Amino acid sequence: MAVNVEELYRTYGPMVLRRCRSILRNEEKALDAMQDVFVKVLRKESSLSDSSPSSLLYTIATNTCLNILRSERRKPAVSNDEALLLVAGSDDPERTAIASELLDRIFCDERDSTRTMAMLHYVDNLTLEDTAARVGLSVSGVRKRLRKLAHKSAVFKES
Repeated sequence: MAVNVEELYRTYGPMVLRRCRSILRNEEKALDAMQDVFVKVLRKESSLSDSSPSSLLYTIATNTCLNILRSERRKPAVSNDEALLLVAGSDDPERTAIASELLDRIFCDERDSTRTMAMLHYVDNLTLEDTAARVGLSVSGVRKRLRKLAHKSAVFKES
């Protein structure tokens, strides 16, 4: 059965906006991202199921916001200070630059879904089971990827 996008927007719009705000840390960008989420849902409305709409919208919002951050990082003309501050959690420019470089090195050859998993598990504090459910992998698959990231992180910190 196709989803009712208008009903989803009314019911889950505030949740999606909160998610976008928490990742992007910018009201305008969060509002734009929220609209992008529902545009994506509108485009796929006939092929989507209404079985777990909050999980679907949460995942779409996360991926949309992460794509925005990636896009900003690739375009130096666009200021990405806010994205860096979100990632580094610091107002110190030197620490922010170091953290950004470290994260770029850790995630450079990883799949986008791995970054999403790390965000869900380490930033949002979701359990491995909840993270696995959100990204559509097994718990052991999520654990394996996160363990690999932890190892890469330790190696890069030492160098």
